[in-house]
Amino acid sequence: MDKGVAVTYVLVSAADPAQIAGYFTLSATAVRLDAMPVTVAKQLPRYPLVPATLLGRLAMRQSSQGQGLGRHLLMAALERSLDASKIVASTAVIVDAKDDAAVTFYRRYDFIPFADDPRRLFLPIHTIRQLFA
Repeated sequence: MDKGVAVTYVLVSAADPAQIAGYFTLSATAVRLDAMPVTVAKQLPRYPLVPATLLGRLAMRQSSQGQGLGRHLLMAALERSLDASKIVASTAVIVDAKDDAAVTFYRRYDFIPFADDPRRLFLPIHTIRQLFA
């Protein structure tokens, strides 16, 4: 955070605020327009790079897993990304899933994999806008 690379949001236990249950990070990024599926790319301006928000990390403490807190963190990240997109443009939220279980988690929320890297997924900002309408 000190270097301006990402902002970290932390979820703590109400019973023990010193105990971190999970966290996520957000930062600005850009994605090549030609890396996006044609159906999405044709809705965007023909710039070589389009702005996006990177959900760089989303992690839960092992003892906090299986309680629905990951979904809570993801929704918080998406809502903050949507709010930020009203100030600094963003076409999508992008994630780099660390493993197949993470891919499955994000696919459950309609994230779309990039064709050239199935562990890199995105959710268009217009989908997020509809989610919070």
